[in-house]
Amino acid sequence: MASVPQKGKKPVLIYDGDCGFCRLWIARWSPLTEEEVVYRPSQEVGENYPQISPEYFESSVYFVDPDGSFCSGAQAVFKALSYAPNGKWLLRAYEKVPGFAPISEWGYRQVAGNRKIFSALTQWIWGGSLETPTWFLTRRVFLFLLSLIYLVAFLSLWTQIEGLVGQKGILPVESFLKDVQAHRGSDRFWNWPTLFWLHAGDGFLQAICLLGVGASLCVMANRAVGLALLLMWGFYLSLFNVAQPFLGFQWDTLLLETGFLALFLVPWRRNKGTTGEPPPSPLVLFLFRFLLFRVVFTSGLVKIISQDPTWNDFTALYYHYETQPLPTWIGWYAHQLPHGFQEFSVACVFIIQLGVVFLIFGPRRIRYIGCAVLVFHEVLIFLTGNYCFFNLLTLALCLLLLDDAVFSRWLPGKGNWKFSGQKKTELVSVWKRRFFTGIRVGVLGICIMLYAVPLLVTSGNYPSIYVAIANAIRPFHIFNSYGLFAVMTTSRPEIIILGSDDRENWFPYEFKWKPGIVTNKPEFVAPHQPRLDWQMWFAALSNYERNPWLIQFMIRLLQGSRPVIELLGSNPFPDSPPKYLQALVYDYRFSDTETRNRDGSWWNRKLLRPYTPILQLP
Repeated sequence: MASVPQKGKKPVLIYDGDCGFCRLWIARWSPLTEEEVVYRPSQEVGENYPQISPEYFESSVYFVDPDGSFCSGAQAVFKALSYAPNGKWLLRAYEKVPGFAPISEWGYRQVAGNRKIFSALTQWIWGGSLETPTWFLTRRVFLFLLSLIYLVAFLSLWTQIEGLVGQKGILPVESFLKDVQAHRGSDRFWNWPTLFWLHAGDGFLQAICLLGVGASLCVMANRAVGLALLLMWGFYLSLFNVAQPFLGFQWDTLLLETGFLALFLVPWRRNKGTTGEPPPSPLVLFLFRFLLFRVVFTSGLVKIISQDPTWNDFTALYYHYETQPLPTWIGWYAHQLPHGFQEFSVACVFIIQLGVVFLIFGPRRIRYIGCAVLVFHEVLIFLTGNYCFFNLLTLALCLLLLDDAVFSRWLPGKGNWKFSGQKKTELVSVWKRRFFTGIRVGVLGICIMLYAVPLLVTSGNYPSIYVAIANAIRPFHIFNSYGLFAVMTTSRPEIIILGSDDRENWFPYEFKWKPGIVTNKPEFVAPHQPRLDWQMWFAALSNYERNPWLIQFMIRLLQGSRPVIELLGSNPFPDSPPKYLQALVYDYRFSDTETRNRDGSWWNRKLLRPYTPILQLP
């Protein structure tokens, strides 16, 4: 290549200023390379470079080094991008990987020869602007929603915690921890990390819930965000590890995993001398995106792997709306839809969970489409069933797919949340930065390994180091398995608790939200989760021998435990507890439109069998 010394010290990328495709991508690359590369249209500066024939500028971009040497095509693009942070890998691949250079140049020629087509395609995929997206507003919106979900979760538990695991609750924390201590010894602190090793009284249980509420409000007010997020995660983990079956749901572990990742998303400090905050880490944003992918994709995958006949023949939604734990009244109407529509809906579920979910890794508009479809799907689930805060949490993860260009339209006047740079004299010392960076990189590296190994090793024979690390961190629930409704329940057994003083006249205890009286309308209760009502649904699918907590629940009713009775909707023995209790199993089905119009019944039911023998206190 001929070379003519270039005036100035910075390299120049020369492009065709009349090419809309070129202008789009120059707008994308310019912020990445900041001020390291000068971008100029050939119509303005072409005559300054006599070493390049003017007609060549119409067919290719040219990269001119400060010494006057130049190159064109894909090599020119890769040289310009090598000045961007972490952008040298493309140039290295071009120079050292066999076959990469000719393939890259062939691809460049195809694009250059069909600019109009690729320009239209680019604008359709990325929109009218290819500027590098920012995520400042996105991060703030996500952290606000996450703290709102934590707030709901802590308030929901606060109203129930004493009846569930308090000293007079169904499964007291104090008894549970004493049993763990007797059987596990000193390793109990690692295997059951919880603040309740310090104290397990009712007051402390409620205090942890209320402290979680306070920390949530701090994040919502954008105060001490990093510390508050750490406290919320620690408080919820403490509750999770002592609540036994009552906090064993996938959304509980999803909240813990999301809350842990959020610790790396949050800007922990503002550097002195700056007016903004550092941008979110692209790696952390990707891990959140991959978490959403795992939640959605595995929910579709387990349906295939389970070989459940209702999913295989597309009849699962014949049963889903009436057999789910806590349906809504909209779920009743959805159940009445024609079977053909239900089968079509099952096909849509598979398309969304196994296909559309991949769009979240695409460019801007593709990602937006994936986000819109997933949000629509979550809204439908929310309208037809009560799944605690699961839908809200999934929606929050979906919103991380939208960049500031979207939120700046919804939140006018907030576009100034940007990082304004640092003054070297005001940075923290080098060793501190390296120390904390090392911790972050190490923890994120472990997360990436936990995510990647199951994808790369399909045989299940995982490396020993992976197994060791996975077992070591399992009690902290920072990496979990997901997959809802692998097997569809096709019937709805419901446990009805009856009390009596004479073994002849029996009166039912009514729950707040689960089906009981057939004329009770299914209500909306989410994002609150009545934990006892949910456990009763699971208990009805087996027997009382596998659910010893239910016998303990009935004993508390015989004892007249106030915290436990307050978990119920009605108490047929307000003055004194009954002498006898028994549980019966009924089969519940949604009524049809004719029945509901005639007598107002949302349900039909029939007695199946006794669930427990008649119980009485000694």
